[in-house]
Amino acid sequence: MRASGILMHITSLPGPYGVGTLGKESYKFVDFLEKAGQTYWQVLPLTPTGYGDSPYQSCSTFAGNHYLIDLDLLVEEGLLEEDEITACNWGDDESRVDFGLLYTHKLSVLRKAYARFARNDDLEKFYRENAYWLSDYALYMALKEAYGGKPWYAWPEGVRFREPEAIWQVRKEWKEEVQFHCFVQYLFSTQWENLREYAHKKGVSIIGDVPIYVPYDSVDVWSNPQMFCLDETLTPTAVAGCPPDAFSEDGQLWGNPLYRWETHKADGYGWWLQRLQAAANRYDVIRIDHFRGFAGYYAIPYGAENAKGGKWLPGPGMDFIRAVQTCLPNTPMIAEDLGYLTEDVHRLRQDAGYPGMKVLEFAFDGDASNLYLPHNHEKNTVCYIGTHDNMPVKQWFAESSEQTINFVKNYMGQPADPQWGVIRMCLSSIADLAMVQMQDYLELGGEARMNFPGTQTGHNWTWRAAPDFASDALAKKIYSLTRIYGRLQQ
Repeated sequence: MRASGILMHITSLPGPYGVGTLGKESYKFVDFLEKAGQTYWQVLPLTPTGYGDSPYQSCSTFAGNHYLIDLDLLVEEGLLEEDEITACNWGDDESRVDFGLLYTHKLSVLRKAYARFARNDDLEKFYRENAYWLSDYALYMALKEAYGGKPWYAWPEGVRFREPEAIWQVRKEWKEEVQFHCFVQYLFSTQWENLREYAHKKGVSIIGDVPIYVPYDSVDVWSNPQMFCLDETLTPTAVAGCPPDAFSEDGQLWGNPLYRWETHKADGYGWWLQRLQAAANRYDVIRIDHFRGFAGYYAIPYGAENAKGGKWLPGPGMDFIRAVQTCLPNTPMIAEDLGYLTEDVHRLRQDAGYPGMKVLEFAFDGDASNLYLPHNHEKNTVCYIGTHDNMPVKQWFAESSEQTINFVKNYMGQPADPQWGVIRMCLSSIADLAMVQMQDYLELGGEARMNFPGTQTGHNWTWRAAPDFASDALAKKIYSLTRIYGRLQQ
């Protein structure tokens, strides 16, 4: 079935408290998607943000981001007072998320809600159903605060190595703090499930990201060290990244610990299956980030200054994919098959049957044989203009070479409005699914770029839309194009 959707992370929604949340503006955006005839809302990972405020560097692969919890909904439930929220400084720039202020204030406000909350059956049910990850996560968060924010590998030895006596002692000592963090996750889960249910009633499904790697300083590595390439001191032996290419002479050194795939295989990929099952419970479609890492991954010696000295090693391949498809036979998945691709990556995606991705901003550096050009697309794929890692179209037109821009315009037949010409090109693709960033529908430029990979700027992940961005006029325009190209909801 042909369909389309919009890529818009929740943090980018407007709202009064420094960041987009799961409250009123999210519901309004669902209404906008329905009016615009869209079938999908794609979001970035909803896990807690980590290093550089990136949702792809989370301390937990299971937890929800407490920054997204809506405070006004807690006022309606009688858990907060208005003045307890407005007493905090959430920032003066409505166009940017100030993660520093969120770090300072959000949990302190949620503690006030925790003090008023009376335990109930729903909370107890949430605890039982999520105990397999929630207990360790809540303890990790409590100990983070207890040890001054230090990473787990700098904690006292007994806790670092999870010696039973040491863990029993800190669980006892920090029991109340652990319960608080469990409560925070309950709030996130409740608000998210209510929003998702509303989206389903409006005919909108959610596409969500699962990053392939987790950070070294994460509860996942601390609680499952045997699953990662660590030595006897719990120090990584090799880390993830990408080799040098035309865009980076040193390559990319991500620093995430690599998986011991032989251990995962011996365990029946249990940790991964739990992870993907949790994602399937949260999203309707899973986009697997860096899919090529399951065919082969780039291993860099720990402590290296750059990625030049790495080497390619074989991934788990179809053995892993078969385990996933047996566990989750009815969960649609999208393979993010971008970057350095080799024949084994293409073969793995094809054998898996997952749709890959075609990005139009990659299509015009070459000739008619470029696989990202629409005339080379296939049905079982997802067509994007650009992802969160790419420029909005307006910036792309401003900064691309004259040769590239001429190629684009000639390919489209010299449209009067090239910006909307590219949107039409995406929607008209033979690809079953077409996804457009909200920034492109809003005709925004570089100021609205979500992320510039490999950089640590104050603007990455911070863009927020203006309060009136989701207008009826824009929804009507998008609806018209969606109808023309046969992508309306059925």
